Amino acid sequence: MTRTQTNYTAIGTLALLLGAGSIAQAQTAPAAPAPSTASKFSAEVGIGFDNGLAGHINASGIGELQGQNVVITKNSYEDVYGTGLHFRFGGGYMFREDVEARATFTFQSLDADFVVPMGDMGSSNLYGQYDDYQSFGLDLGLRQYVTLAEKVRGYGEATLGIGFIDKAGVSLVAPGANFAGDVTDFYDQTAAFAAGINAGAIFELREKVGVFAQLGLRYMTGMSEVDSLAGTGLDTINDKSARWTLPFLMGVRFQF
Repeated sequence: MTRTQTNYTAIGTLALLLGAGSIAQAQTAPAAPAPSTASKFSAEVGIGFDNGLAGHINASGIGELQGQNVVITKNSYEDVYGTGLHFRFGGGYMFREDVEARATFTFQSLDADFVVPMGDMGSSNLYGQYDDYQSFGLDLGLRQYVTLAEKVRGYGEATLGIGFIDKAGVSLVAPGANFAGDVTDFYDQTAAFAAGINAGAIFELREKVGVFAQLGLRYMTGMSEVDSLAGTGLDTINDKSARWTLPFLMGVRFQF
């Protein structure tokens, strides 16, 4: 065998050894873990109805206006406003596989479409027309998920927050007593404490997009009363305005 043939043989043997080593290393080396595709962040927007359960826009009282005896009877939020709009949008972060921290902005709007009986003034019936009720707030909370079916997840959540309620007035009219007046600052603009619990279900339409339906129970503390009726004996009729509602919402959820 010539020197050249010997060199070629040595080079070929070395190449075979290196190739075999590379193959063995590839076979024995552990595979790199696949990157996680789980969605950590989400965004939701929903709209629905704000159904009142309990709470009074005004309490009862006995006093005097313009030299005439007045009897005020209590009115609930449902008497004055009926069912209103409930709109919310927000987002969340899934810090565990089935637990999500959430921040949600909530807007509530109730139209005062009704003239309501307020009581009596002298020998006349007394009626009232309230301003619309509107609030905007921020709720923070935790949501627990549970799988119900292949593309359906249920959840329950609890929230705490603060709501900013617009100031509200009321117009009073007693036709038989020839009286008409505005209590323009019946309630001042208010920062109220809010708490709620909700339960719902999310139906997956396609990857990272779903629709949801939700029913909740929400409590909001009372509005800040203004003593525009001070000295009339009626100054306590606006100091018990805390409110319970049963909001029902439907909306869309996105994950990213």
